[in-house]
Amino acid sequence: MTKIERVETFLVPPRWLFVRIETADGTVGWGEATCEGRSETVRTAVHQLSELLIGQDALRIEDHWQVMTKGSFYRGGPILASAVSGLDQALWDIAGKHFDAPVHQLLGGPVRDRIRVYGWVGGDEPGEVAEHIAAQVAAGLTAVKMNASGRMGPIASVAELDGVVRRVAAAREVLGEHRDVAVDFHGRFTLANARRVAPLLEPFRPFFLEEPVVPENSHLLGEFVRSTSTPVSTGERLYSRQEFLPALQAGIAVAQPDLSHAGGITEVRKIAALAEVYDVQLAPHCPLGPIALAACLQVGFATPNYLIQEQSIGIHYNADAEVLDYLVDRTPFGFADGHIARLTGPGLGIQIDENAVRRADQRGHSWRGPVWRHPDGSFAEW
Repeated sequence: MTKIERVETFLVPPRWLFVRIETADGTVGWGEATCEGRSETVRTAVHQLSELLIGQDALRIEDHWQVMTKGSFYRGGPILASAVSGLDQALWDIAGKHFDAPVHQLLGGPVRDRIRVYGWVGGDEPGEVAEHIAAQVAAGLTAVKMNASGRMGPIASVAELDGVVRRVAAAREVLGEHRDVAVDFHGRFTLANARRVAPLLEPFRPFFLEEPVVPENSHLLGEFVRSTSTPVSTGERLYSRQEFLPALQAGIAVAQPDLSHAGGITEVRKIAALAEVYDVQLAPHCPLGPIALAACLQVGFATPNYLIQEQSIGIHYNADAEVLDYLVDRTPFGFADGHIARLTGPGLGIQIDENAVRRADQRGHSWRGPVWRHPDGSFAEW
């Protein structure tokens, strides 16, 4: 039987929240409901939502998604959406195992045999940026993403602006003409700063400029898009088709929903279809764990307008645990010429090391994002 019997959560290092659903016949599905810095809150939401699932048929995925997202008067937002995301991924994992097929086969079958991936690089100085990028290239990647800056004043100084340019110039020098660098503004820029720096970066041909304004200022995106010829991306802090619509109408080139925040596989597939109407590519946000990455890849193998996939294997802030540490078999996430080959195993296509997860949950984590302030003591976006 596919009746849902049990839902469990595991708060594991470095900063992830895993969800496990088990059915009456012993089938287990895994999902990831990580909400960076708020996963304990999401954990409570997962267990509240599980009340709607226990005793129900696990294969009624769309119906469960509708009930979980619309079954109460108060809805939406990152906490609820992240909880739904983890449960939704786990249900798709169960469905794939039930039918002995990878999730992308259930989504209509593959449209590609491999997906290009990129990694994030740090470095406050050009020399550090160059060193970190060289390491990613050596690991087999053909694309990277870097932060444009740290804290920025509301109207940036010449030194702040030049620092952004020097770091991106260093990246381009290492990457050459046949590899790509995306530049993440991370919502740290005012519109004035973003418009000022974008033309300065155009000679280095960024792959895209990410999140030039904070998501609550999506009404300003159109003005920024019109100020630069570089493709513009956003979406890691947008949680539904409705929230993506204004960004798509503003003219972004790349949509970046997070499968652990934006309603899981079910909703991101719908976001992808909406994006296709606007000639927009998908590049899901995923500096997260192995389950989120597998869910992203399953969507990507079945989605025509899928550009590239973020992943955090080897990223510097994965302290105490790594993406591959929770897998029985690490080979599905191997890089070849900057790509990950199509996953062929049933469900999400990976096998979670349950014993490792249970041990890690005993340690738990209390990851929090930094609180930044400007020199005058006022709050700064990060």
